[in-house]
Amino acid sequence: MNPMFETVQGSLSRWSLSGALVVSLLVPLYGQEKRPEEAEVYTTAGSTGQLMANEGFRAFETLAQPDENYPTVMLDMTRTFQTVEGFGGAFTDAAASVFASLPEKSQQEFLRACFDPVHGSGYTLCRTTINSCDYSDSMYTYDDIEGDADLTHFTIAHELRYRIPLIRRAEEIAGGGGHLRLFASPWSPPAWMKTNGDMLHGGKLKPQYFQTWADYFVKYIKAYAGEGIPIWGVTVQNEPMAVQVWESCVYTADEEKNFVRDFMGPTFRKDGLGDVKIMIWDHNRGIMYQRAQAAYEDPESSKYIWGTAFHWYVGEHFENVRMVHDAFPDKKLLFTEGSTGGSWASAYRLARNVINDLNNWANGWVFWNLLLDHSGGPRHAGGLEGSNIISVDSTGSNVVFNPPFYVFEQFSRFIRPGARRIACTSNDDDILATAFINPGGKIAAVIFNTKSCDKIFQLWIDGKVLKKTIPADGVVSIVF
Repeated sequence: MNPMFETVQGSLSRWSLSGALVVSLLVPLYGQEKRPEEAEVYTTAGSTGQLMANEGFRAFETLAQPDENYPTVMLDMTRTFQTVEGFGGAFTDAAASVFASLPEKSQQEFLRACFDPVHGSGYTLCRTTINSCDYSDSMYTYDDIEGDADLTHFTIAHELRYRIPLIRRAEEIAGGGGHLRLFASPWSPPAWMKTNGDMLHGGKLKPQYFQTWADYFVKYIKAYAGEGIPIWGVTVQNEPMAVQVWESCVYTADEEKNFVRDFMGPTFRKDGLGDVKIMIWDHNRGIMYQRAQAAYEDPESSKYIWGTAFHWYVGEHFENVRMVHDAFPDKKLLFTEGSTGGSWASAYRLARNVINDLNNWANGWVFWNLLLDHSGGPRHAGGLEGSNIISVDSTGSNVVFNPPFYVFEQFSRFIRPGARRIACTSNDDDILATAFINPGGKIAAVIFNTKSCDKIFQLWIDGKVLKKTIPADGVVSIVF
């Protein structure tokens, strides 16, 4: 293993790598009368120690007909599918407090690496939480006054210390003016609104507080708007079928549908928030079709719902994402949470999941915590790993960009908001690929070698072919 490594922009942390390659493809749009002649190649590979390294230019060759016995990824820019909303991570209390503890130089390094649209990953769609979650310093809500149905004591003061300042700085780096879109998810209503009298361990929303809880969403959205942070969308409930040792609340499919139909949807419209995207489910792929079916086959509920949010924790079930699209093609699909460790094995899982979700009609992909400390926290309640895509070393001063960070950058940096997926096929079972045409005409394809050995493949487009070797477990970026 080669201990010599490059950095993404020449300013990111260095660390030891092991056998992975991510390759993405960025291609300007040409009319059929003009074919690509050469391409600039970018490579990220654990085995070679390259991290978004520029390999220079390669020439395309003429090839009228691909050979099915030669590993080939084939693109057709004339066939387009879903539009991308964006990529990003989650602004949790943990991420915000860790960020605040960093020296200014490390804060700037983190912000540029994640949100700079030219020199960084260019995140444009991020999640945050309504009230506390397991990755908060403590359990809290915006109104802890028992029975305050009018929400006269509602305040987001807790978030003015760390979370809101971080979001503001990220938005500034992203370009301001709405370039960074935010959606919010509740883990639990206040304990006094719930049947178990506890924010933890599941429980349900009491019927007498359905309207109060809908009003709570409205107050939250307007409070953030008052701080200069528009909320692009919300999910009804994080993981509504999970009874957890941290903040959680349970809804059946009918309960969620009815809450949207009778309370959340009408309240948003009445209060001038009809353009805020409402997403249902926000849980694993396994039963997402049943949840979508219940909500979308009720026209009064469906009219308020933008799409289905989903996670990856119990099985892959990529076909279920496609089934929801095929049955309800007017609705959107958004991956909203994936916790991952900081290893190369986690990076491979990330590449596989993002490609398969995009190829099955997902409109974007958002991982969990943007930043954690060296022990995977802080958090106030136990649970799973918290997404160590970016962490802080044991000194508490230096940001560490782990392998999944570079893998995810292959998607977020080259597939921009408004991009549309194009036809992209592979004739090799070991090679996964997806491709998009960006606003302005550039094409981005991401190609992943799932085998632990090098493979030679070719990218074919409109009678031209570019040949490339992908190292073991690798993914290429080709710009032309």
